[in-house]
Amino acid sequence: MLSKKSKLWVTVTMIFLILMALISIGPLFWVVMSSFKTTKETMRDAFALPNSWNFDGYRVALDISPIFKFYGNSLVIALSSTLLNLVVVSMAAYALARFRFKGNEQLTLLFSSSLLIPVSALLMPIYRIWMTLKLFDTRLGLILVYAALGLPESLFLFKAYFQSIPKELEEAAYLDGAGVFRTFLTIICPLAKSGLATGAILQFLKSWNEFIFALVLTKSTEVRTLPLALNYFTSQFTFNYAAMFAGITMAVLPSILIYVLLQEQVTSSMIAGSLKG
Repeated sequence: MLSKKSKLWVTVTMIFLILMALISIGPLFWVVMSSFKTTKETMRDAFALPNSWNFDGYRVALDISPIFKFYGNSLVIALSSTLLNLVVVSMAAYALARFRFKGNEQLTLLFSSSLLIPVSALLMPIYRIWMTLKLFDTRLGLILVYAALGLPESLFLFKAYFQSIPKELEEAAYLDGAGVFRTFLTIICPLAKSGLATGAILQFLKSWNEFIFALVLTKSTEVRTLPLALNYFTSQFTFNYAAMFAGITMAVLPSILIYVLLQEQVTSSMIAGSLKG
């Protein structure tokens, strides 16, 4: 039996969590519901539920805006940057976790210090470098930037998982004639698949939702990504609230669905990795 003090604390905690959930979900629910209303309904009562399910806003948004082009660009760029980040960083993390060489700790510290650099400080240098390398307004340019931006977080997550794997398994593989690369692919990666999957999910969501570099490093709709569609909608549909809310809903819903479907994998893997590390 819980004491009165414990029951009171549980009640206060539940009320607080419910309040935070309402604050988080409320704006999204309002935007989605408003996307099914007409502009007149929105102007008359912004917080009322729609009188009927009206899809005119979605039709107008799809007719006027190149949203499917934005979707395609985001999908290609996010998947490519995730794959590049996963392949390169996993090998680097394995080397730092397993091999002791001169500069190992300094290299790890260097990656750690990159977390302290604000993203805004990287905009101008990357912009000038990309202009010089002819990577401005290209998908490849965004892929490289996104893969690099996720490097520190992925490195520490992968390293923690690799360090939790017993070295005896690798030693047994070496005795059987397996090399370092084969051991990494056939022994280490399957055992660390939970951590690798978590890093891939986080990197994908980060690339999918990134806005500032996509805005600075691109200028054409042929290359721009989905988060920039929000800016497109708010400028194009200033007086058509139904279309604007429909566009916002189509832009933000995929990332929310991805996180909702995979949040258990992300949270459980991160907790396990932190305990093992």
